[in-house]
Amino acid sequence: MNKSNLIDNIAAAAKITKVQAAAALDSFMSSTQTALKKGDKVILVGFGTFSVTKRAARKGRNPQTGKEINIPAKKVVKFKAGSGLQAKVK
Repeated sequence: MNKSNLIDNIAAAAKITKVQAAAALDSFMSSTQTALKKGDKVILVGFGTFSVTKRAARKGRNPQTGKEINIPAKKVVKFKAGSGLQAKVK
């Protein structure tokens, strides 16, 4: 499912226009990005939790050459599915 399909589904389920559904989805994505950038968690009870974790610097290997390379530390976004979502998927 891509973004336009999701907007169509939201509009149909909520009985709103596609423009309103697109605005709501964009607002959700923007708010989530802002919260994660500040280091906050976004918790949607029954659905899941978005959070940011730090990955330490480490050494890796270039698969083509086998040469050792340094991989810098970085922040990554994680999503942990909630029990309600897990139950629906099973």
